[in-house]
Amino acid sequence: MVDIYQIAFASLRGITRRLADEILARTGDEKTFFSSTGSRLAAVMGCSNRLFDDSYRAGLLEKARKEMSFIDSNGVTALYFTDSDYPARLSECDDAPLLLYGLGDCDLNSAHIISIVGTRHATAYGTDFVIRLVEDLAKKLDNVVIVSGLAYGIDIVAHRAALHCGIPTVAVLAHGLNTIYPAAHRSTAAEIVRSGGMLLTDYMTQDSLHKGNFVARNRIVAGLADCTIVAESAIKGGALITAGIASAYHRDVAALPGRTSDRYSLGCNKLIADNTAALISDADSLIDMMGWKAKPQEGEQTTLSLSLSQEEEAIVSYLTDHGDGDINTLGVALDIPMHRLMPLLVDMEFKNLILTFPGGKYRLA
Repeated sequence: MVDIYQIAFASLRGITRRLADEILARTGDEKTFFSSTGSRLAAVMGCSNRLFDDSYRAGLLEKARKEMSFIDSNGVTALYFTDSDYPARLSECDDAPLLLYGLGDCDLNSAHIISIVGTRHATAYGTDFVIRLVEDLAKKLDNVVIVSGLAYGIDIVAHRAALHCGIPTVAVLAHGLNTIYPAAHRSTAAEIVRSGGMLLTDYMTQDSLHKGNFVARNRIVAGLADCTIVAESAIKGGALITAGIASAYHRDVAALPGRTSDRYSLGCNKLIADNTAALISDADSLIDMMGWKAKPQEGEQTTLSLSLSQEEEAIVSYLTDHGDGDINTLGVALDIPMHRLMPLLVDMEFKNLILTFPGGKYRLA
């Protein structure tokens, strides 16, 4: 359970994961940071910083106390960056927030997490694509979560398509959980929470809503997911920013192509032409691009399972739950020595059980 010192620490102006690690390594913990005098902190850190100001830190603590009251009264889930259930994909991003506030109960470490973004001025072409894509992903993959930003256009289409298909969806907000913007989407937001999804934000309820918040929240939309899909976009827009962030995170990006005469396909076409995004047209092309294993459809003959060793079963189970993993992650998670793990992985590739992807990632075949 998060405490007021962690809430206050996460709200330090300009705090990053790297700076947080350095401060905590030198001070010991968040409570000590707020209990120490500014001069003491300067001595411990070996430098002066406006973050050490006594009145500034006292103000953050008071703000944190009010936020804790809201959390306790409204059943909010607070995910601190050192918690084991903090989203693993997001924790890999240098600018990930130290603290996330969530309403709902969704597995943010699900096996297949896909962000779908696009213009607020969605056309019938983009809307039909998103609905069809989400429907097919729900049929062909297990443990699918759809992420978007609850905005007008493509975002809300993606959320509602997921709700219609009975799969969880996460709405990343640009404000605190005490309000919903746009107000027209309040009923959808409530349904998201009721249906096993989540409203997620790094903003406190006392934070003001600024235009820049919407750009900043895009890093969470991109960082949570295995892949970001741009369904429709003009030549400039927030969806392209999200795609650029995802690419910078070395995440997969895909886009729906369109006619060169269509305004809201120009951004997608440019992403594809610049090799920032792969061209996709349906769920099958996305599944192939990601190297995911689709579940057998009705009428398909399933292959006989191979006899697996206990260690091979553990690797398959891990990759099923997490989607992918490199050799170091697998070794630590499964407690398999490296000299034993490497030949296991090679043998499993020969058996066509797993595939190797750029970055040393392993995924189920």
